[in-house]
Order: sequence, then structure tokens, then C-alpha cells
Amino acid sequence: MNKSASFEDIPITKVSDYWNARPCNIRHSPKAVGSREYFDEVEARKYFVEYHIPAFADFARWEGKKVLEIGCGIGTDTINFARHGAQVTAVDLTEKSLEVARQRARVYGLEDRIRFIQANAERLSESVPVENYDLVYSFGVIHHTPHPERVIEEIRKFVGSGSTVKIMVYGRWSWKVLWILFGYGKGQFWKLNRLIAEYSEAQTGCPVTYSYSRAAGRRLLEEHGFQVTDVSVDHIFPYSIPEYVKYQYKAVWYFRWMPKPLFRALERAFGWHLLLTAKPK
Repeated sequence: MNKSASFEDIPITKVSDYWNARPCNIRHSPKAVGSREYFDEVEARKYFVEYHIPAFADFARWEGKKVLEIGCGIGTDTINFARHGAQVTAVDLTEKSLEVARQRARVYGLEDRIRFIQANAERLSESVPVENYDLVYSFGVIHHTPHPERVIEEIRKFVGSGSTVKIMVYGRWSWKVLWILFGYGKGQFWKLNRLIAEYSEAQTGCPVTYSYSRAAGRRLLEEHGFQVTDVSVDHIFPYSIPEYVKYQYKAVWYFRWMPKPLFRALERAFGWHLLLTAKPK
């Protein structure tokens, strides 16, 4: 992360308002929000497009374990941790996401396996009772808070010697950033940090989006009491947007003709998702 790219002065209320207006993945299905059919389609679409998530989360590994999820959104990963036998504490900043996630837990009969808490992750211990968790998991969340390092400091309070931390933050040297720079920014690299925030999500105008090189992602954790055990990148979105918003999956022409092994190699070299696994030092 480039310190000159700081969003430290953005109030957390602005972040909350943005995600309350349109929770992440809320439009992954045209079915009635809150129905079983809706949640089934949301999950199917999420893991179809972001097929690396189940392997990274490794849901089955946490059977009988305690999982703290920071930034649960509408609960796709949350449900899968619980479905595989974990006891989950799911935290989110926004009321709307938690409302949908709680309904999801009711639909699947998993309410007894999930505790939902509304909290600012930068001040997590003020809302979540401090105890050790086997896994602290956060996928695509920490880079959207004004002070990501404070979240890492808070996470340190919830882990013990045998704990694992898995986080995804956005990758700086990625196909997505290149696309944003030239597709939206017309090559104006001096505006890149603001451009990334503006176009990082399906809806434009995200108030805070940091991005990290592999080295910077490692430092984020290692400077706050963690030893990084694995770093990788994955995920390039290959689909044409006009078709995608109609729930059709048509790759843009240059990906459509690319052999699958080559595309996967490209994802693993220039993926948008920087995947970090760590343990306490």
C-alpha cells in the first residue's frame, strides 16, 4: 500500500452508508431477496465467478472449530462455515447486510451455529467479546476501512498460538488495476489510487479501497504480530458486463479465445485478489 494513497480522513460513516445502500452481492440473483431460491442462486453465482474462494476458506477444515468472520456481508461464506460444522461469529459494519445474513441463517436452519454482531472492525474488541478463535477470516473487507492496520491490531486480540488468519485484500499489480487505469483513467497513473476506489466495486464511488503488492500485504500482517505462511493472487473477471448483469456468462473476446491453462496462469500472476494466510508470531 502506498502511504500517499491514504484514505485515513474518510469517516467510517461514509463507508457504512455506501455498503448499506447496496450490500455486496445483493444483486447476484433476480429472485425475491430472502427466499431460499434467492440465496441458492447468490451462492451459486458467487462461487462460479470466484471459484477460488472455497479452496482458500477450506470450509470443511473448520468443523467443530470457532471461526470469527470480519465483514460477513450477506453471509455466503458464513453459511458455508456453519454448514460444515463450525461455530461462527459473523461481524459486519452495516445493518442491511446483517439483516439479510440473519434471514439466510434462518432459511437454512443454521441460527444456532452463527452469532451475528454489528461492529466497526477497527474497534472490534469494543463489540465482540475477546476470546481465541481457531480461524479469523476476512474476504474482501479490510481494504475498505480507513485504517486497515487497526483491524489487524484488533485481530491479534482474538488469536492464540494455534490460530490461523486468512484475509483477502485487493492486489495492486493486477489485471483489474491495469484495466481501471487504462479503461477508466485513460492512463492517468497519478490518479490511480482514487481511480481504484472509484471503480473497485460493481457500483461506482466506493469511498475507501486500498490495494497491496504481495510485499505490502505481507508487511501489513507481519508488522502487527503475525507470521505470513502463504501469499498468492487469484481471480480475473473475464465476463462481458452487459451480459453479466443479465445473468449471462459470456467472456470478452480476448479471454474467450484464451486456453484455460493460460488464463489460470494469468490469474495466478496478476489476480485481483491477494490471498494471505498467517499465524501469530
